Amino acid sequence: MQSKVLFTLAGLVAGVIVGFFGANSLNRQSTATAEANTQTANQLAPQPPGNSSANGGMLPDVNETIEKAEAEPQNFAAQMKTGDMYAQINRFDKAIEFYKRGILLKPDDFNANVVLGNALFDSQKFEEAADYYSKAVKINDKDVNARTDLGTTFVERGKPDYERAIREFRTALELDPKHEPTLYYLGIAYHRKGDKTNADKALNELKTANAASPLVARLEQNMAAK
Repeated sequence: MQSKVLFTLAGLVAGVIVGFFGANSLNRQSTATAEANTQTANQLAPQPPGNSSANGGMLPDVNETIEKAEAEPQNFAAQMKTGDMYAQINRFDKAIEFYKRGILLKPDDFNANVVLGNALFDSQKFEEAADYYSKAVKINDKDVNARTDLGTTFVERGKPDYERAIREFRTALELDPKHEPTLYYLGIAYHRKGDKTNADKALNELKTANAASPLVARLEQNMAAK
């Protein structure tokens, strides 16, 4: 599923991608986003191939951005910007590489920890993702998105820890009782744990928060499955 080449990505130019995004991996599936340092949504999607440079090479601005990150290893923004570009085309291996370079420069930057957690999460490296989400919520314990994603890593990992996940979700709901992704994954955690009563309760809370949310049907479908 990961793209093997950067050359065929159209429209991904450095002039548009400014700063690193702060949308959490779970919440990229819903409407919740965290603000980036430059308040840039950075929501570009990969386009069909065919609009790369005429000679079949990398788009000049993209190439320039990557070269800048390589030439200036102490440039935090350049490392994160390059990580963004790779994350946009699902090259999470390269995104992780550049995000980690950025983290070394600013280990206590909230957004840097979140986006690195996102890339690891999307690579299904849930235990390692949890390390960076944990750091993020220590930096900002009021961020409901990062807290929810931290909880989700305990649901999705090979050996789930549903009790820990539920604790994280409950903490997130103290910040925002109607946060839809949190209510969704709370229901998933209870369902997988075999606690139908609390799973149904989470579903009802999600319906109360937003009956029109697509997460309602998604949770119902998951709960109906054995």
